[in-house]
Amino acid sequence: MIQDRTILTATDNSGAKKVRCIKVYKKGRQANINDVILVSIQTLKPHAKLKKGSMHKALVVRTKKEFHRQDGSSCSFADNAVVLLSASGKPLGTRVFGPVTAELREQGHLRIASLADAVV
Repeated sequence: MIQDRTILTATDNSGAKKVRCIKVYKKGRQANINDVILVSIQTLKPHAKLKKGSMHKALVVRTKKEFHRQDGSSCSFADNAVVLLSASGKPLGTRVFGPVTAELREQGHLRIASLADAVV
């Protein structure tokens, strides 16, 4: 579960390495997989087009906290990761590294699911 001030990994090739959660766009205070949050960029890769401290929307694609699926199975990952989004809701990067969940496709984030290496 992601809450304010959580440090996350940016798992796309937008140029950010680490981001910090600023706000959770959800009624509760914690975000899970497939939730949109507001993040601030903390560290960058060399020659990135983004700037440190800039704010972007991001979609949570992996969490350490396990979540339960409709079929009764559960799934968890080794890290907390997000994909940075533009103002219109499209991904900033052109590649997504690492696995993402199949629930992305059900929630309408088909573009991110198709860019990912693996869908779990």
